[in-house]
Amino acid sequence: MAMTMASLSFPSSLNKPTISSSLLNPSKASSFLTKPKPKRAVTISMSMEAGIGVMASKLGMMSFFEPDGTVVPVTVVGFREGNIVTQVKTLATDGYDAVQVGYRRVRDKKLTKPETGHLEKAGVIPLRHLQEFRLTSVEGFEPNQKLVFDEIFKEGDLVDVAGTTIGKGFQGGIKRHNFKRGQMTHGSKSHRALGSIGAGTTPGRVYKGKKMPGRMGGTRTKIRKLKIVKVDKELNVVMIKGALPGKPGNILRITPAKIVGVNIPKN
Repeated sequence: MAMTMASLSFPSSLNKPTISSSLLNPSKASSFLTKPKPKRAVTISMSMEAGIGVMASKLGMMSFFEPDGTVVPVTVVGFREGNIVTQVKTLATDGYDAVQVGYRRVRDKKLTKPETGHLEKAGVIPLRHLQEFRLTSVEGFEPNQKLVFDEIFKEGDLVDVAGTTIGKGFQGGIKRHNFKRGQMTHGSKSHRALGSIGAGTTPGRVYKGKKMPGRMGGTRTKIRKLKIVKVDKELNVVMIKGALPGKPGNILRITPAKIVGVNIPKN
């Protein structure tokens, strides 16, 4: 049985379009259209150091015997020519307080023209490495000032040491993430394989951050709260307890250890 449009009945509410109350009130409508959205404040945060630091070169590891006979594994750290202040940044000129330090003298032709001009402006010798130490106050620092390790650190102080770890290349899951291997006997065909990396239909993909084989090492890392065992002024070396990142000859960044409530605020 055919039905015509005239025989169909619709609710009265469907025939009447609804109008927002804000559109009927001109004042509300104007405020709705002209009111700007609040902008989110963008703040750039940088890591604040507990104090000025220096750069050094890793020499190797050895055993250090304390007076009571205790054997302490230490890393010997040496210093090349450098650790000179190349720039002092202030809140008025750069927006934050920091001290830029240069390390390891090189020939002039080893640097680019902008690098050479930057160092000549401060009256500093050609230096290969430049790093910043952001501080709460830069009073007492000036360009071409020599930083002496003995005046900054003493034996028994705790320091944070940062550097680049030794690169291991492309490694599997067992070496990279300490996975366990499968059985080597009893007919097993899965020995050092990764295994399942996720479900099939759901979610049908591999989650981000999944631990899998890949490049290992060669990353920037920091080891915190290491003790300075000995400072040898004659040999110009420092012995720091424990292992430090990188191989011999690696550049290290040594700063005072951050201790909450002592040299940095609790908040």
